[in-house]
Amino acid sequence: MKPNKKLKIFLVLVLIAAGVAAAVLIKKKMAGENKTGEEVNLAITNGTVVIAVKSTANVEPQNRLEVKPPSNGRIEEILVKEGDKVKVGQIIGWISSTERASLLDAAMAHGADELAYWKDVYKATPLRSPIDGEVIVRDFEPGQSISPSSAVVVLSDRLIVKASVDETDIGKVKVGQTVEITLDAYPDVKTKGIVDHISYESKLVNNVTTYYVDIVPEKVPDVFRSGMSATITVICDARKDVPLVPAEATTVEKDGTYVMVRASPGAQAEKRRIIVGAGDDRSSEVVKGLSAGDIVVVAAKKAYQLPSKDKASNPFMPLGSSGRKGRK
Repeated sequence: MKPNKKLKIFLVLVLIAAGVAAAVLIKKKMAGENKTGEEVNLAITNGTVVIAVKSTANVEPQNRLEVKPPSNGRIEEILVKEGDKVKVGQIIGWISSTERASLLDAAMAHGADELAYWKDVYKATPLRSPIDGEVIVRDFEPGQSISPSSAVVVLSDRLIVKASVDETDIGKVKVGQTVEITLDAYPDVKTKGIVDHISYESKLVNNVTTYYVDIVPEKVPDVFRSGMSATITVICDARKDVPLVPAEATTVEKDGTYVMVRASPGAQAEKRRIIVGAGDDRSSEVVKGLSAGDIVVVAAKKAYQLPSKDKASNPFMPLGSSGRKGRK
């Protein structure tokens, strides 16, 4: 056999051996140094757990007021437009009763002087704002006929976010709690608000009992418009610097919550009952039974996740409260 051919075969064998060795090494790493059989050891750490209620909502006026004329007639002048701020008592338009409108129309046929005379003698009726607020609707223009049922303009005292909260969550929501508000159409526009009111009467929505919650934004973004859809997250509670146990490590039984604990990484695991407090779907506060540094056991298939197809991630990272990656 020629030397060059022997060299090529040798190089191929070296590459194959290197590939096998690399595969074995990766397999060992994926198994994890702290893995015992089908289990993984996770150390309890202190952290923060937040209890939140998330729901859908709509932007709408807290108090929506339609300004209507006292009698039939005609609009002579509208002094405001949508988006204008008005004060209580401010004149927002002038209207003529049916009689005045007829008289002015007749006077107009006799010339400008006659028209001016009757305008001065028979004054128009002012249409005033009953509240401090903002004009959100202007449906009429000068010259149009109106009746007592006609909403010449619609006023809003302020825009709020009204959320519909399920009966199973409403007990967690309290007046004064902080709320994160996100507009569905503008996900980058986020603002904070405060729970202002919780309704006492329920509404049945799609066979689900819900309660309306009024949320007042701390600052109303310029893009806010009545009727917009939003998502709200009410921050109900937060526990800081407390021992956290990952949800994957706990087992709920009839008489309480249990975890498997090891005195050291190589020791035999023992079943221990714990008392948990505030928590979410990822972790819970440990009130009694565990402290930072204690080692709990988690099934290996729960403690690891494979790399995402869309975004690279570390397959060796435990999914505990301190090691969870990118889970939402």
